[in-house]
Amino acid sequence: MTSTPQMDADIRAKIISDPEALLEDKDIMSALVAANESTMGGNIVDLRGIAMERLEARLDRLEDTHRSVIAAAYENLAGTNQIHRAVLRMMDATEFEAFLHDLSGDVADTLRVDVMRLVLESEDAEPNDAVKKVRDVVRVVPVGEIDDYITQGRNMSVRQVTLRQITADETSLFGEKASYIRSEACLKLDFGPNRLPGMLVMGSEDPHQFTPQQGTDLLTFFGGVFERAMRRWLA
Repeated sequence: MTSTPQMDADIRAKIISDPEALLEDKDIMSALVAANESTMGGNIVDLRGIAMERLEARLDRLEDTHRSVIAAAYENLAGTNQIHRAVLRMMDATEFEAFLHDLSGDVADTLRVDVMRLVLESEDAEPNDAVKKVRDVVRVVPVGEIDDYITQGRNMSVRQVTLRQITADETSLFGEKASYIRSEACLKLDFGPNRLPGMLVMGSEDPHQFTPQQGTDLLTFFGGVFERAMRRWLA
């Protein structure tokens, strides 16, 4: 080491006045360690440098995990607020017909879905006049078809909430809007004793909005609120 400074005077003065800034800069410290190793020769192993590299790698992984956890927390909070707003909007309706029309309007917009359909099973082949007034929202299907739709004809248990990616045609529940629906959420509904089940279907043109890997707690809550609202109207 020479006593004669070989560094720019201003840079040298800044380092001497605030050496901690140098220690906190990971890139600079890595460069200094690498420079130190190059002076040792090829036959010397710097264990301290190896340990430092491993600690840096572990710190990077922890920081990535930390960012992922924070992002997931914000996403969950945003989803919770979204569901709460949709529930409050759904409860504003004072008439049954308005309640159903709101599903495909303000409620669907709040949930950021492109299509929402209420599916009802019926033993009657022809829907009644009340259903005809809201046929843009309500679909009437034969008994047992809801389970078949959810399971897609497979021998499996029916879950309360099913999330999946789809490719549909105009014969599906989404009708003329089916061509751009790429994912859906199916919420099976229980309207109480001696009543046929129902299903709330949400469709999105985003293939990643509803996937099997996602949690279903919020949609389960929304489906439960919707069930109770429907029971009140059907009473």
